[in-house]
Amino acid sequence: MKFKESSEYLLALKPLLSTLVAIIFAVFLIKISGRRFSIKRRCHRYHPIACTILNQVFNLHRLLDYMTELTAQRKTYRSLGFFRDEVYTADPVNIEHILSTNFANYGKGWYHHSVLKDLLGDGIFAVDGEKWKHQRKAASYQFSTKLLRDFSSSVFKSNAVKLAGTVSEAAISNKSIELQDLFMKSALDSVFKVVLGVELDTMCGTYEEGTRFSYAFDEANAATFYRYFGISWKIKWLLNIGSEAVLRKSIKVIDEFVYKLIRSKIEEVQKLENDFHVRNGDILSRFLELKETDPKYLRDITLCFIMAGKDTTATTLSWFLYLICKHPHIQEKIAQEIWEATEIGDGSSIEELAAKVTEDSLEKMHYLHAALSETLRLYPAVPVEGKFCLSDDTWPDGFCVRKGDCIGFCPYVMGRMKFLWGDEAQKFWPDRWIDEEGNCRQESPFKFTAFQAGPRICLGKEFAYRQMKVFSAVLLGSYKFKLVHPNQSAKHRNTLTLQIDGGLHVHASHRLS
Repeated sequence: MKFKESSEYLLALKPLLSTLVAIIFAVFLIKISGRRFSIKRRCHRYHPIACTILNQVFNLHRLLDYMTELTAQRKTYRSLGFFRDEVYTADPVNIEHILSTNFANYGKGWYHHSVLKDLLGDGIFAVDGEKWKHQRKAASYQFSTKLLRDFSSSVFKSNAVKLAGTVSEAAISNKSIELQDLFMKSALDSVFKVVLGVELDTMCGTYEEGTRFSYAFDEANAATFYRYFGISWKIKWLLNIGSEAVLRKSIKVIDEFVYKLIRSKIEEVQKLENDFHVRNGDILSRFLELKETDPKYLRDITLCFIMAGKDTTATTLSWFLYLICKHPHIQEKIAQEIWEATEIGDGSSIEELAAKVTEDSLEKMHYLHAALSETLRLYPAVPVEGKFCLSDDTWPDGFCVRKGDCIGFCPYVMGRMKFLWGDEAQKFWPDRWIDEEGNCRQESPFKFTAFQAGPRICLGKEFAYRQMKVFSAVLLGSYKFKLVHPNQSAKHRNTLTLQIDGGLHVHASHRLS
């Protein structure tokens, strides 16, 4: 039986839903009392309770700022949920214990897998154990090859030039431009070419299926995020209403498109046979070379790569442009570094600039690297990371956590903590990353957690920096940017990745003729 969402149907359910909410709330109170007694009985010390899931729901519109306020009061705290507790920490010593020292005890678990499985299936971001190890090993090999590095750099420069052309048209006509959307499209085009070997061309709008995929992927991203805080999502899933109806519809569009591309790639492999490895530099081709031909496996890992390569770099570039528009002297300093590193002069074309954005010139752009790191410190692409505690444990701070607890650390929050970054923690200051010799310094990954740490540290970290630096070098070496509304502060959307709500609207003017 298929239910349809309608006002009459919801009205008829109102008495039942009201009773259900009352029962859930009563059970919640009982569980809180029982859980606190259990914790006291089993452990001498436990982290202080700072909030409940109801507090989080009430503050959902400002959740990250609410979590920042809580963490400013205590490095680690407990949040009480309906069925399990959540423990959030910003203490690097605890985070090292979770991500490295006792790594085996903190995974995605059944809880995170149940939330993520419709979108990411059994992909590397949603699984533990042998499934994770197998994908990690295969992916690690792909990212380490010179073939992929050279192929991806070529793709990044090509798409950066395309994006610069669109910006040029807006600059000539003196029109504003929404850069976040363009970054999303350009990043999606890049990741599809690098991962699947497919020219998506969503930036030019010539591939209608690709555009529909992009929209569906963003919708699925947002709907999946709300599962973590929408306590009724399983009911919505059962009735196929609200955000769950949106998610189901989006997944259908995503699956149809991705499976079609995978089938096409498998057919291409079969035709090319022995010449295949010479002609293809994309990641999917490499997996097929390893005899990974299960369409479901390829679908899941492909979507994880797309999420990692699209949203993360696009959102970081958006916040980066926003911040340097707020600090024009930093924008000029970066542009000057780009010109010096590439040795271009006034009168050079965008294509000539892109041709000089090489591995060697990128290595010289220390301040650009520092500014991107500073952007990730304040606006990490993935603002909250979650684990699942698989057995009782005692952390280095002396407090206990229990089997079944959800464990979280928040890179967004950590970037704003004075005890980690000093009194000016909330200030955008790239120089904090520059050492006495003018090089970009490294920070502990347990303090700067934008790329995680330990065995699950992001495989694509250098890949992401390269993509962002290529795009930044081509754009900032060619144009000056100003915000359309310079006195307004940007806000973020509630999604799995930290997007600017409403987009990034800027004016561009030419640096190069």
